Formats: sequence, structure tokens, C-alpha cells
Amino acid sequence: MPRQTIGEALAVRLYAAEAAIDQAMTETASLTAALPAARAGAWLSAVTGQRAFSEAAAAVGALAEARAHLVQTHHTLAALARKLGLDALAVGPLDKPGDTPPVGGGVCPEGDTTSIIGE
Repeated sequence: MPRQTIGEALAVRLYAAEAAIDQAMTETASLTAALPAARAGAWLSAVTGQRAFSEAAAAVGALAEARAHLVQTHHTLAALARKLGLDALAVGPLDKPGDTPPVGGGVCPEGDTTSIIGE
């Protein structure tokens, strides 16, 4: 199998892993944020559920650390691809900092694509 094809397959898997970590962080952070309101809504003491609060917060921290490792993996694989002379292996809808104009179909938060691509 050609190196370019292998690299492209790895890029797809890397993007999927990055998206999965981001989704896990989003869901875990949402759970963590909901715990104090749930405790208060159930009229429970502030000490009730503290272990659950701490563990959920630790899970967010662990996911952030895992994400940092995955970002480092991304940088390492990109450097290896450059060293091997492979074409750009960017995959996914997100633009990278410095993409001018954006290449991944980026959209402004307001939904205005004209200010991004200068149309």
C-alpha cells in the first residue's frame, strides 16, 4: 500500500479520535455542570454528592490531558509526513489557524461565510 494512502487512512482515524475526545469532554463537562443544580434541586446538603462532583471534575481533567496527548500525536504525525514528503493529509471540516482563505469550509459563528472567504 502506498505511503500516501496509509497516511490518509491515519489522518481519518486521527480526526475521528480528536472528534471523539472533544465529544467526550463536552458530555462530561455538561454532566459536571449539571451536578450542583441537581443537588440543589433535590434539596440535598452541600456535602451530599461531593465525591461524584470531584470524580466528574477529575474525569474532565483526564480527558483534557488525553486531548493534549492526542494533539501532540497530531503534531508528531504531521512532522513525520513532512519528513517523508507526503502531501498534506488534512481531513475534516475544521480549518487550522493560518488557513487563509479557510480550506475546510469554515463558517463564522454568525453563519456568514462571506467574511471568511472574502466573497
